[in-house]
Amino acid sequence: MATAKMTPAANSNTIPKWKIKKKKRLNRSIGGDIALFIVLLIFGFFSAYPLIMTTSNAFKSLDEQFVFPPTMIPRNPTFDNFRDLNELISNSWIPFSRYFFNTILITVLGTVGHVIIASMCAYPLAKYKFPGSKILFNLVVYSLMFAPQVTATANYIIISGLGLIDTIWALILPVLASSLGLYLMKQFMEQIPMELIESAKIDGASEYRIFFQIVMPLVKPAWLTLVILLFQRLWTNSGGIYIFSEELKPLSYTLQQIAQGSIERQGTIAAVSFIMMIVPVAFFILSQSRIVETFSHSGMK
Repeated sequence: MATAKMTPAANSNTIPKWKIKKKKRLNRSIGGDIALFIVLLIFGFFSAYPLIMTTSNAFKSLDEQFVFPPTMIPRNPTFDNFRDLNELISNSWIPFSRYFFNTILITVLGTVGHVIIASMCAYPLAKYKFPGSKILFNLVVYSLMFAPQVTATANYIIISGLGLIDTIWALILPVLASSLGLYLMKQFMEQIPMELIESAKIDGASEYRIFFQIVMPLVKPAWLTLVILLFQRLWTNSGGIYIFSEELKPLSYTLQQIAQGSIERQGTIAAVSFIMMIVPVAFFILSQSRIVETFSHSGMK
């Protein structure tokens, strides 16, 4: 006696309905979307409030600086604060361009140097096993527990022993030896498949070529994030305890010295705060899109 074949439709009817998994759809009402938008708008306003007030104070007159409660939008916007700052800088016997050049030099050398050194140290720790590798990485992790204030005295003793006091290297060397970049790059490099590196070796690629042409492009989100953090740190570093020569001082130290004075310099202080804030914020905004793009197209799983 011939047996009838079960059709897919008939077979599906025999499966209990409670075993059939249905995809959950996100069903949110218009009211829920509006409520979520309002909550995000409120938190976004509190995050942007310091930036808004710093920008607003820079364009307020001296009388409006002391109005209580403070106004968010200047009633009579003016550039007098920046003119006063320009006059103070012009009266200095060191050109303003010299301070700006010192800051750019310190920021570029410290940022690029730390990214390269941290990446080259993280590569063998992430992709190769050698005696003492775990101990070295544990020391790096433990070093992240100490605040910069705790290691300030030790750093000064080392810098003084190397004879680097009153040089720009007194600000660059501690950044090069920072452990944050090493930890961040090592964690990202561990996600790269070892088969990719081994296939490159079979094709005849050297370790340096693998590092610069394969590994570094794949960990672009990590070192771009590191660049932003280092740029903000070095841009605002005054170096007051290391540098004493006027021609070697960075821009942040000079602006802080100018802003210190009587109550009549309140507008100048607001202009200084705006200048010190706008450059890191602009750099972050320009780099943020690149970070999102590299996260989306890096191909790392």
